[in-house]
This record gives sequence, C-alpha cells and structure tokens, in this order.
Amino acid sequence: MKKVILKNGKELVIRKAIIQDVEKIIQYKIIVGGESDYLTFGEDEVVINIDNEKLSIESINKRNNSILAVALIDGEIVGSIVFRGGERSRVRHVGEMGVTVRKSYWGLGIGSILLDFLIKWAKETDTVKKINLRVRVDNEGAIKLYKKYGFKKEGILTRDFYIDGRFYDSMNMGLIID
Repeated sequence: MKKVILKNGKELVIRKAIIQDVEKIIQYKIIVGGESDYLTFGEDEVVINIDNEKLSIESINKRNNSILAVALIDGEIVGSIVFRGGERSRVRHVGEMGVTVRKSYWGLGIGSILLDFLIKWAKETDTVKKINLRVRVDNEGAIKLYKKYGFKKEGILTRDFYIDGRFYDSMNMGLIID
C-alpha cells in the first residue's frame, strides 16, 4: 500500500485490488471507458458480470508476476493499473500493463504515482524483468509520461484501434526492469 497527498490536498491510497472492490471496479471501468477514446475498451464494452470480475481479480493478484492495483480517494476508485505477466516459464518475466485515471482527476499526478507503484512492485518480484504497453500514437501526453519513466519505443502497430469508423495506429513500448 502507498499513501500520497496530492496537489489538491486529498490523500490518494494505492493498494492491490480485493474481491470487495468488485462492484466499484466495474463502475469505474464503465466511467473511464466513456471518458477517453485512448483506451482499448469503451463504456459499452464493459461486461457487467460480478462473478467474472471476481475471478479476474483473484487470478491476477494470486500470481507473483501479475497485479491489479487501485487508486482511491475517500474510498472512491479514481485510477487503476494492471500488469499481467506471462503464464508459461519462457514468458513469466514479461507482460503487458495498462493504466487508467478518471478524467476529473487528470493533472494531479495519479498516472505517475501508479507507474511508480508498478515499477517498484516489478523490481521487488524478482520475476518481472520487462513491462510492455501499447499506446495510441496520438496520445502524446501518455507517451511523454511513459518516456519519463524510461519506456522505449519498440514498434508501431498499424490500424490497431478502430473507433467510430476510423483506424488508429498504436506504439509498443517497453521498460527493462533489471
């Protein structure tokens, strides 16, 4: 768990997600899915199934190379970060991450705090040696943030996103941990 006082004076708590968070996580996903076209899902693509979401939380957080963490202010989820490491021995050391922050909390440094939390966790695992992500090439703010934390561009995937009848390219980025 990590606690930080934000620029707005509020306390931000970051911790691993727990089963009791399931309804808040579903609601959070619906909200952020509707706030940004930079995500791999939209608000109408969140499947509201409490049992499946519970299984997802359990399966991610029971493994030593995966984590789902939430960022809370006054008990409300305002951000999250997930890393899913590979399941087989040859790829256990690597996985893909995703980070989201509620739009009303953008500009407070929550994305940076979540990335810092994930990188510190990854170093402590002694298993995770590389964090991958993909980001739309036009999401300049996110790319700048990832570069600040040492992520390097590794390639472009053309026509990776399809939103409202339009294709968008994405960039693969990676951060070597060891």
